[in-house]
Amino acid sequence: MKLHEYQSKQLFSKYGVPIPKGRVAATASEAKQIAEELGGRVVIKSQVLVGGRGKAGGIKVAKDPGEAETLATQILAMTIKSLPVRKVLVDEAADIAQEIYLGITNDRAAKKPVMMASAAGGVDIEEVAATTPEKIIKIHIDPLLGLRDYQTRDIAAFIDLPRDYWRDFGRIANGLWQAYSANDATLAEINPLVITRDKRLVALDGKMLIDDNALFRHGDLADMRDLDEEAPAETEARKYGLSFIKLDGNIGCMVNGAGLAMTSMDILKLFGGEPANFLDIGGGAGAEKVAAAMRIILSDPNVKAVLYNIFGGITRCDEVARGILVAMEEVKPKVPMVVRLVGTNAEEGRKLLADANMITAETLADAAQKAVAAAQAA
Repeated sequence: MKLHEYQSKQLFSKYGVPIPKGRVAATASEAKQIAEELGGRVVIKSQVLVGGRGKAGGIKVAKDPGEAETLATQILAMTIKSLPVRKVLVDEAADIAQEIYLGITNDRAAKKPVMMASAAGGVDIEEVAATTPEKIIKIHIDPLLGLRDYQTRDIAAFIDLPRDYWRDFGRIANGLWQAYSANDATLAEINPLVITRDKRLVALDGKMLIDDNALFRHGDLADMRDLDEEAPAETEARKYGLSFIKLDGNIGCMVNGAGLAMTSMDILKLFGGEPANFLDIGGGAGAEKVAAAMRIILSDPNVKAVLYNIFGGITRCDEVARGILVAMEEVKPKVPMVVRLVGTNAEEGRKLLADANMITAETLADAAQKAVAAAQAA
């Protein structure tokens, strides 16, 4: 789950990371009022969960409250990369002397979090990593020991941070680590962390990604979810405990198990097809859950055929078959459907579906070929 900039910075602030004074506004008049309270120059920043806001015109500097209101009116009317701007963050403008990148993410290969820093802050860190990786330092953090003082000093030395700032930098790095670990984040990023002309370190921008699997521990964070950023089908899927990701193909997929779902998509591609989604109904899915999954798949107008690949271990194949039949009664699909059922009560499930004139298959390769052929014919 992605957090907005203002949400990320508020979390950072809880752990001692200095951020600019400012508040979020939903209307231009609110933005003007905040600018009046802050006094002087302010920055009006669109709050949408995409990169490139500045290039799209979603970040502007206002010299007074009147201009802040005008700019907020313009930005709140924008749509950036198909996402409407519903809020703006009004922050005091900083007089920047230097920009730094500082972030933490998971290093799956090392099986540890990794803190990264670069003196080339304020730009896309992916571009820096691709073109000049020598400008980035990476320090792995032992999750049992946490971030150590010597590690923050090593980072400060690498990015040529003046020694006068090392103590404050250490506090900020530790605060970022605490925000990352305490909130089960997969990414916590400050870009840029700036040195101001009056010699302060301030986190001007913030970004956090929270592990969806940990949200049951963080009800306050779950309430921050921005549904504008998600496809409506993904929002609907979450209500039923389904793992769903929309893709660009034309063959809908319903599978029980993430690994089996990935395999099913690979096999479709092998035979010239393109999956329209990743959908894992999980173990033990009953008829109601299966019916919901089918409705979600068929809500995509690009779907020309549907592949069901069910391995009945915990999940009973006859229950899945009944869910498919229930959904067919509700949705009345007009696209061909290919079903492969293997495992617990597979014969009963196949019989139920055969009676409904659905295309059945016993092997995944056979099912994939039939699904690809059906989509091409459609």
